[in-house]
Amino acid sequence: MFNFEKYFEIQEIIKKAGKQTKIIAISKNQTQESVKEALNFGVGIFGENRVQEANLKFNTIIKEHKNIRLHLTGPLQTNKVKQALELFDVFHTLDRENLLKEFVKHRDKTKDKTFFIQVNTGKESTKSGVFPEDAKNFLNLCKSYDLQNIAGLMCIPPINEDPRNHFKLICDLSNDLGVGRPSIGMSSDYLKAIEFNPQYIRLGTILFGKRK
Repeated sequence: MFNFEKYFEIQEIIKKAGKQTKIIAISKNQTQESVKEALNFGVGIFGENRVQEANLKFNTIIKEHKNIRLHLTGPLQTNKVKQALELFDVFHTLDRENLLKEFVKHRDKTKDKTFFIQVNTGKESTKSGVFPEDAKNFLNLCKSYDLQNIAGLMCIPPINEDPRNHFKLICDLSNDLGVGRPSIGMSSDYLKAIEFNPQYIRLGTILFGKRK
């Protein structure tokens, strides 16, 4: 069941803090009924981690609700790029050259999409993303392939460290690179993320409850 009270509470926190952050309702592993319930409360931005699951869940919904913005917030395999471009508006996990090459094969589709470069701020072997010191070169690589619509950077801090340190790092890096505000913050650390005025926070469990 979608927690509309928490959704509006977080919106009010953002407003009172004077920020412009938008909430992505992460609906992965949730039912289509839960998504429709969220839609009834005015939610218009959803996030999914897998192309196949998102297609099954949203294929009919996006035809009926033209204003929905669907974000891919999980890793993307190159063989799923074409299908993903048919479904998603925003991609949060652009992290390697072969994925970049696959995107630019479909320029007719990518021109209307938005991308975030995933940065592995904790340099964790279990996470994807370019290292902070490589972000500038990767951004330039994107531009060399004429993928111009990079909206900003995204990171997922290590769970055993203060996320503020990583949020500051990604914000400083965003300023240095001249890109937009980042995509940071999840259910466990969104209050700390809001302090940095990100473009997006990605909230799943706190809005939908535990994954099915």
